Amino acid sequence: MAEIGLRERKRQRMYQEVSDIAVGLFLEKGFDAVSVAEVAAAAQISKPTLFRYFPAKEDLVLHRIADHEGESARIAAAHPDAPVAALRTHFLDGLTRFDPVTGLNDHPQVLAFHRLLYGTPSLVARAYGHMQRSEAALARALGDDLDARLAAGQITAVQRVLAMENWRRIAEGASAAGLLERAVGEAERAFGRLERGLVRDSAGPSSETR
Repeated sequence: MAEIGLRERKRQRMYQEVSDIAVGLFLEKGFDAVSVAEVAAAAQISKPTLFRYFPAKEDLVLHRIADHEGESARIAAAHPDAPVAALRTHFLDGLTRFDPVTGLNDHPQVLAFHRLLYGTPSLVARAYGHMQRSEAALARALGDDLDARLAAGQITAVQRVLAMENWRRIAEGASAAGLLERAVGEAERAFGRLERGLVRDSAGPSSETR
């Protein structure tokens, strides 16, 4: 069992090292200006080996957010009685930690990565696939029926819009620390509206609509 753990750690280290090398090259020269062969050479591995780790060039960049793909689903599954409240708490905790996934992080390397990600159409398209898989996993955790899929779509949209709004303001020159109070307030409001709406929907039609 210990040997399996060692192999897994080596594999994860290889993923991280190759991804870091690739992102460095992309930031320096531009995503489209760097070939997969150039990344493989810089990482001192063969091109076929690189493709075994990263099936597509875009995956070299999106590896940095790959761990978040099933995050919402895991949180919802762990809190079946109050999944939205748990997801709100998780997002708020991320804000206070300045987790880049919340958009509230002004470290120069994080900002450069976001500009690379959102400024490259093929990366945006690949990231959309990541978001779709995350949403589908969350829907399964919530029950995998129509109501669950509708709820997952709304939750995912709230997370995305909040993060993008934070990132947009920081890209315009605001500091993460200066935005923290506002970002927390907006997240509280957005998740509160979301939670009230989902609870109301789950209770059935209101008297006004009967």
